[in-house]
Amino acid sequence: MVSSAVFQFSFVPPKADTRTFSNFSQLLSKRFFEPQKHQVSKVHKSLVLLCVLFAVVVQNTSAQTKPFVLKVNDYKHYVDYFNGMENENIVQAIPNTEAFTWMQANIPLFECPQQNFEELYYYRWWTLRKHIKKTDKGFVFTEFLVQRSYADTYNLIASALGHHIYEARWLHNPQYLNDNINIWYRGNDGKPMKKIRFYSSWNIDALYNRYKVNNDKATLTNLLPDLEADYKAWEEEKRLKNGLFWQFDVRDAMEETISGSRKDKNARPSINAYMYGNARALGAIETLAGKNQEAIKYFSKADTLKDLTQLKLWNKKQQFFEVVKEKGDTSANVKEEIGFLPWYFNLPDSSYDVAWKNLVDTKTFNAPFGITTADRSHPQFRTHGTGKCEWDGPVWPFATSQTLTAMANLLNNYQQNYVADTNYFKFLETFVESQYYRGRPYIGEYLDEKTGYWLMGDAERSRYYNHSTFNDLIITGLVGLRPRTDNTIEVHPLVPQNKWAWFCLDNVLYHGKIVTIIWDKDGLKYKKGKGLSVWVNGKKVASSLRMERLSGLM
Repeated sequence: MVSSAVFQFSFVPPKADTRTFSNFSQLLSKRFFEPQKHQVSKVHKSLVLLCVLFAVVVQNTSAQTKPFVLKVNDYKHYVDYFNGMENENIVQAIPNTEAFTWMQANIPLFECPQQNFEELYYYRWWTLRKHIKKTDKGFVFTEFLVQRSYADTYNLIASALGHHIYEARWLHNPQYLNDNINIWYRGNDGKPMKKIRFYSSWNIDALYNRYKVNNDKATLTNLLPDLEADYKAWEEEKRLKNGLFWQFDVRDAMEETISGSRKDKNARPSINAYMYGNARALGAIETLAGKNQEAIKYFSKADTLKDLTQLKLWNKKQQFFEVVKEKGDTSANVKEEIGFLPWYFNLPDSSYDVAWKNLVDTKTFNAPFGITTADRSHPQFRTHGTGKCEWDGPVWPFATSQTLTAMANLLNNYQQNYVADTNYFKFLETFVESQYYRGRPYIGEYLDEKTGYWLMGDAERSRYYNHSTFNDLIITGLVGLRPRTDNTIEVHPLVPQNKWAWFCLDNVLYHGKIVTIIWDKDGLKYKKGKGLSVWVNGKKVASSLRMERLSGLM
């Protein structure tokens, strides 16, 4: 008897998303189940029967991979509009002419009454697709479409790899990320790419959080030796005698900061939060692999980093996580957006939540067009000029998406009174509104916090800059699908109770099943009942008349 577990794999052909399940089953039938001439008739009949049963299972699986409520063709007009916005001067693996076909095969669908949210959602999938590049070793994700002199082979840049993994983990075809990760960690004659640690990273944490979505234990644990070696190399290269990690601000992908420089070896909240998250993730991966003693070792490393971060990087006077200077071992005494990063990994104890009052303060981080990268009241705010990738105050989507991820963690995992879902929605709405340039959707490097003007908006290199997440924020924050490793599905929307009368997230491939999340206040929009409901493969598993946290069994 064939185990049903065999059919939990995603039968998406690696070379073409449009190949049909029927063709695939015929191929398997021909290649693996056709009897040879010397086989007896009974065996032949048995194998034919097995082939038929296999085709039925595949056909049923195919039916379950369709959206439950939304229709993909209803959103094709967005793709047509995006395609018409440009003369496509740089083409990588998937040209604009194939963009809709690719999106149809790969992305979750989203619908809401606020048109700019919906438009940006499809725009960011459309732009992510532009960065998929086919190489001799497989697919990779680029950061810039134009070639950069400091990039690794294939124009790879490691600074936003964590963002790439978090965002692309929702694609239905796993090959794009699988190839990308294998190339980063094994693409240099079996070794990591030369510049994999050129920038600080939270790659290991991102990979474990991808596992929470795809439930692919084998692929993740296969990488374990590479990830162990990567963590060890970070310890050898960047760990201080006191146990914290140091980094140049430029190698944090954050040039021209107030707190540091391109040469100072400062202990920064960013890299220490990343390494905490990586250690926690490694502990979890070791546990998956059955290596419990190794797991204890990495959890212990994470605990040590947590204690050191709270002890040494917390400025008691300013009540904020701040950079500690190499010279003098003293605080830089400037609040920067990286002070929110510890919550990206759920690092701080609840007593540190007071830091979040700064986010909503218009004198500190809350600017008309987004979250500033430094304290607006600091005398060195926006003093480093323009055009050199300054992190002394302008709004960077790289940081905005990190802060909003951290904020969603705070609202889901902590009890506090400093921020609420109304604040989350407002900041996300501002993020949406900021991603326009000359009246059209746009994502670039960084922007002016008061005018919303993209500071490098006319530079070719900045177009479609793949340096942040957005759709992961919609899925895990706004709609509130909180990825887990167990068989429980948890949803906690951060849409304020009376903000929208309806929304739907559909066609989400999660743990090998299709998840649909519906909010329909009066039940008239989707006709699936009033209120909030969660569906798995078309079956309702949880519901409520209110917008609140829900959970059910997959």
